[in-house]
Amino acid sequence: MTDATTAVPGPVMKLRELAHSAACAASVRAAALLGLPEALGEEPATATELAQAVGADEEALVRLLRSLTTYGVFAETGEGTYVHTAESRLLREDDPRSIKYNVLWATEPWTWELWAHLDEAVRTGKGVFPSLHGEEFFAYLHARAPHSAEVFDKAMTQSSQLSARAIAEQLDLSGVRSVADIAGGQGLVLATLLEKNPELHGTLLDLPGVVAHPDPRLGAGGSLASRATLLPGDCLEEIPVQADVYLFKNILEWDDRSTVTALRNAVAAARPGARVLVIENLVDGSPELRFTTAMDLLLLLNVGGKKHTREGLAALMEQAGLRVGDIRPVNSYLHLFESTVA
Repeated sequence: MTDATTAVPGPVMKLRELAHSAACAASVRAAALLGLPEALGEEPATATELAQAVGADEEALVRLLRSLTTYGVFAETGEGTYVHTAESRLLREDDPRSIKYNVLWATEPWTWELWAHLDEAVRTGKGVFPSLHGEEFFAYLHARAPHSAEVFDKAMTQSSQLSARAIAEQLDLSGVRSVADIAGGQGLVLATLLEKNPELHGTLLDLPGVVAHPDPRLGAGGSLASRATLLPGDCLEEIPVQADVYLFKNILEWDDRSTVTALRNAVAAARPGARVLVIENLVDGSPELRFTTAMDLLLLLNVGGKKHTREGLAALMEQAGLRVGDIRPVNSYLHLFESTVA
């Protein structure tokens, strides 16, 4: 029985855990990189079996599993074996709701370096990546960290897989002939919209290295290729496509000036009355506030960007020349902003 005079106060335990929470992130990353979620099948497995399967030191693997199970990532049966939990299954690449690459993206080597400079970013209100590496974040990523760039592309695709169907169900595209997915990555959302709307034609605009590897349905020989245009470009420079609907999903996360620039480029290309749809995580009114605020701070660190409030994003859209209409949730972490070109 613990003596009341020696018991550690709850706030002390909580703050210590928070201060060491990097160990949790590192443990989840290690599990993904080792292939531990794939090595553990449907039947319980011992640490010996898992160590052999992933080529790890057994004692060290037990220590990693001990860390993971305290957070509900895998579970110990009490008989010396381990089983999957709902969380550990999401680290399997073959799981239909996998977020393996989201986990890896959030824990890439450059992230650990940036978090140590959060106080500096808060003092200045600016990103710290350029001062640490001598160039802008995405330029560095594609030129010097191609593996991390690949992880980013896969993470964005996994995020889209979680939301694409919900977006397609939410959007009424009756009478719409053309849609442009701006900085739409590999085009999973666009492909989902084209499948749901057989009369629709779509354009995927993104950087050359991204559109060179599109969703197979959109690429040469794909089932939707005849209704899709792959357009290399940078939405901060120009959006050289005229469409009935412009879609911006999870990309208006730079500084405010860049956000307005991208939207103005759409306005400049569009016909009056064209729809501009913005889909974003918000830092107000979200049930996933810990995740969204963490992303907000990481955006500050790497590109000097941010996640928006409902009021703040609507104001930037108005500033760009858009009339903002309905704002509604798409799912538990995304909101849709409907607007038209004035």
